[in-house]
Order: sequence, then C-alpha cells, then structure tokens
Amino acid sequence: MFALESHLDAAQNRTVAEIQRIATDASITVWLTGGAMRDMLRGAPIRDLDFTVERDALKIGKTLANTLKGQVTEDDALKRWVELEIPGGLRVSVSNARTEKYAKPGGKPQIAPATIHEDLSRRDFTINAIALFLNRGAKGLLVDPTNGQADLITRELRTTNSMAFFDDPSRVFRLIRFKHVMGFEIASRTQSQLDNAVLGDYLHPDPAALRADLKALASHEAAVAAIEDLDRLGLLKLVSPAFKGDKLNLSGLTRFEKQAHSIFPAGTEDGWLAFLTVLLEKLTPKDRAGALKALALPAADVKAFQKLEATAKKRESALKSAKIHKPSQVWEVLKDADTNEVLLVAYDSEVRVVQDRIRAYYHKYLPAAQEITEEQVVAAGHKPGTPKFEKAFQAMVVTRLNARPKKVEPEPEPPPPPPMSMGRGRPAARV
Repeated sequence: MFALESHLDAAQNRTVAEIQRIATDASITVWLTGGAMRDMLRGAPIRDLDFTVERDALKIGKTLANTLKGQVTEDDALKRWVELEIPGGLRVSVSNARTEKYAKPGGKPQIAPATIHEDLSRRDFTINAIALFLNRGAKGLLVDPTNGQADLITRELRTTNSMAFFDDPSRVFRLIRFKHVMGFEIASRTQSQLDNAVLGDYLHPDPAALRADLKALASHEAAVAAIEDLDRLGLLKLVSPAFKGDKLNLSGLTRFEKQAHSIFPAGTEDGWLAFLTVLLEKLTPKDRAGALKALALPAADVKAFQKLEATAKKRESALKSAKIHKPSQVWEVLKDADTNEVLLVAYDSEVRVVQDRIRAYYHKYLPAAQEITEEQVVAAGHKPGTPKFEKAFQAMVVTRLNARPKKVEPEPEPPPPPPMSMGRGRPAARV
C-alpha cells in the first residue's frame, strides 16, 4: 500500500479512498487491477485506475462518478463494465470479476461471475493479471496467480493461457504496443501462439479495437517500429486493404515522430488526429474514409479530422506573417492552438521561421507566460472573473514575454598571483 500511495497523485489517492468506502458500505470486495498494478510494480507513472469488484460494477462505478463529480463515458452491460472520467482527466474503470468463454475467435463471449483468481487468469498477459486487495482486513494483499511479477522483472510478455489469441484476436494489437513502448520481449511460447494464430488464419480482430492502441502509440517514439510490426502481421489491411507498398507512409511517420519529439520532448497524448492524418496521408479520399469507418472513429473526432488540414494551413499562414516581431505576437497566434494543428503545421511546413516560432513558443514563451499567476493580478488590484481582470492578466503576460533579458554582468577577474621566486630552497643565511 505504501508503494501504491507513493505512486498516486492526490486525485488518484482520493479515488482509491472513495471506492474503498463505497465498496465497504455495500459489503462488496474491491481490488485494484490491470495497468495500474503493472505500472506501479515496474515503477512507471500510473495513468488510469482499473478496479474489479465481486458484483454491481455498474452501480459502484456510477456511484463513484457521482461522488467525484465525474461522468460515465462508456459502459458494457454484458461484461458488467463501466468507464468514467474524473475531473482533471483521470480515467477510471470498474468491472465485475468474471469468466469469458468463446465459441469462435473474437466472438461474443458467454459471461459468468467468477473469483478474482479466475478473473485474472482469463486476462491477456501475466503482467496485467495482478490484483491488490483494497478492503479492510487483508488490505494490501497481492494476488498474482500467473506470476506476472516475475515477467515484470525479466521484462517478458507472456499470455495468461494458450487460448488468449483465439478468444480475443485483438490482444495482438496490445502485444505489439507493449513490445515497443515498454521495450519487453515476447516470450517464446507466446510467440509460438502468435505464429500459430497467423498460420491458422484466425487472427482477424475487429479493426475498431486497434484504435485505442494506435492512439496510445501516437505519442511514443517507438510508433513507427510498432506500425511496421503490425504491417508485417497483415493487421493494417484490416483497417484498409489499400495499406500496401508505398501507401503505408512510414517515411512520413518517421518525420512526424521526429518533429513531435523536438517540440514535446516528454511526448503528448493530444496529437492523435495529427498522427492519424499522416498515417492515412497516401490513401485516396475514398480509402481514407473507409479506414476511419473501420476504426469506428467517434463522430466528433471524424469532424475534427476532416477540418484539421484546413485549420493547420490557416495557423501556418498566421505564424509566417512578416508582421510578427515580438514574442507576445507568437504567443498570441499559438495560445489557443490545438496540439493536432501545431503538430501538423510542424510536419507540413517547410518555412524555417514557422518551425523556429513553434519551438520558441513551447520551449520559452509558454513557460514564461505560465509564470504569471492569478495571485499577481489580484495583488495588482483586480477582481477575478471580471473583464478587467482578464485584460490585466493578458497585459502582464505580454509585458513578461517582451521584457528584455537582463544582462549578466561578468564576474571580475581575480587579481594575478604574486610572482614566484626563481631560487631553490631557503635563502642563504646572512654571515
């Protein structure tokens, strides 16, 4: 529990405490499972929280959302699973412990309630099949029926059972992503299972399941290598049969990746649509539309995707204006820009000044603008929430950005050392 709590931020710790309270009040057992346990045990940042309960996952999840003023973003009545978004961008899932039996690859499973051991053993990979007991009495007890901790130490990807790819062929998408993003090796038996799935011709997952893994890859520097692996397995053709030869824009993705990490060295999760634009760049409009449909892109994302190239061109035009002479003018152009727009401008533009201004904004101007706080504006006599407050805030940012850097006075040179005697030893005694 100490290791967990030290890895969680304030919002995550509050979420864990709230679900503990809700589950205890309902006399329901709750575990922390999935990616949160995997990342905690390997010392990586915890991004999402996955909870597993004995029963009433939908009810527990909705109660948690109401308590934390979040919202339900997705639910699955068959699998008794709900996903939430908590203020601050935290994603949380709550699911019932269950078994799943499949009559055919990727088919609709038969669901039955299960123990936590059975639930963990039907999951995809051993490193995702670890649980932490959160209720009083045995709080902090680790459950690891497939020895996932050992695979975290040896950095191996191993399926929990021999039917993993037969039951859900889309698991191969996650396998490839983990291999490249986490730098893990595929265990020999798991590689054999994958090879047999390809030879047996039952590796035909729903391409819509690829969307989440592509989105997670978009911000990572290993994205191109993962795309090559997916192509080698023939999985990109599920998205579009046109993905072959030079239609797979690997050179463009390599350039996009380089530009993205020069602007955002730590990566960003907000450039997914720009990444997808580059991935589909060489397809015809008809094939591109088919790929978006296959990926089951949400309507809002489709609309944003269709407008992205046009809005990026407008942003580029504003950035290369000869009227820009001050840092505050660059900040004014980019302060409300969508990350997707910025990444696409950086990818498409061959104008040096545009590239330089984008980097200067993210590396210098934005950090400088963030030094101005609301407390400083209040101290200047302005009331928050009023038009004058916002105007004063903007004026302080402009002043800060356009201020000339102070000259650093060189330190005075130290005085020269006294001249050294050229004689050796002590001077002779006077007689």
